[in-house]
Amino acid sequence: MQVVIDILENELIQKYPDVLGILLRDQTTQKNIFWATDNYEHRGDSYKFNSEILPDLITGENGNVIMPRVHKDKTLQLSRSKEMAEVFTPSWICNTQNNLVDNSWFGTDGVFNKEIVLKNGSKSWETTKEKIVFPKGKTWQDYVRDTRLEITCGEAPYLVSRYDTTTGEFITIENRIGLLDRKLRVVNENLDSKNEWLKAVETAYKNTYGFEWQGDSLLLAREALLITFIENFTYKFETEPTLETIQKIAQIISWNIWQMDGLKGVIPNSCKDEIVEVSDFFETKTEIKKCKGCATQNIKLHNGIYCTIMDWDIEKPIKFISLLEK
Repeated sequence: MQVVIDILENELIQKYPDVLGILLRDQTTQKNIFWATDNYEHRGDSYKFNSEILPDLITGENGNVIMPRVHKDKTLQLSRSKEMAEVFTPSWICNTQNNLVDNSWFGTDGVFNKEIVLKNGSKSWETTKEKIVFPKGKTWQDYVRDTRLEITCGEAPYLVSRYDTTTGEFITIENRIGLLDRKLRVVNENLDSKNEWLKAVETAYKNTYGFEWQGDSLLLAREALLITFIENFTYKFETEPTLETIQKIAQIISWNIWQMDGLKGVIPNSCKDEIVEVSDFFETKTEIKKCKGCATQNIKLHNGIYCTIMDWDIEKPIKFISLLEK
């Protein structure tokens, strides 16, 4: 079981064939996710803002290109915070906010853990040891099926908490506090059959979503969700899952954790100005027509590429913005 926070792409591509390619896939465009940041352009044209992230750009001698924010240069961290409002939240805050979600769902406090203050004044949590008890009228299956979404997810610390994104401290499976971590805990507590476990975990992943602008952070989030699956399977059954199973979970992740401009519902920077010809009795002129959605801030009127996600109930892609009408 991996006990380091940086998931190395070289190890990923060597140990799990084709998985990195799946994690780099953008299901909306049927291309790869792209950098969507200028932080890597000094490495060449393939690393520019609009360039796709290809496996050979982040493996081999380039295997250390993408790394968690806590490992990035401090100047780069500050730059990303200033330019893209990239702020990573301490795990204790993620836990506190996730607890609010569960307090509402369960109708009581402290189901998964108790928030505490340590002797040095820092905040943390103490995991409950007892099996999770569900309120009248609700089952553990209902909890696993309940939809969770982390907006502008970065490295997805609200979904999976393999490590504290601000300190880099590794967190053991038993003490994790992510929204998906909690679903996996419930599955671990209630199922011992490998086939039933896999089916329930697949349901948990299909009902867990997140979106992110920057391609490097998005890949880190996707990798974190995948390694979380492998770690939990190994924790439960003392062996790694099959490659086919890993690829299946990776495919779900590539649909559910996607690249998007959260204010517009489209692929980042995909809205374009259009050149149109306007004729009158005397001459034909060209005019620049702005994206109507950008001009009016109406999410339904953009001319960019609207992001699609998978509706797993009908197993068909749908536009993400269609959910806003429900």
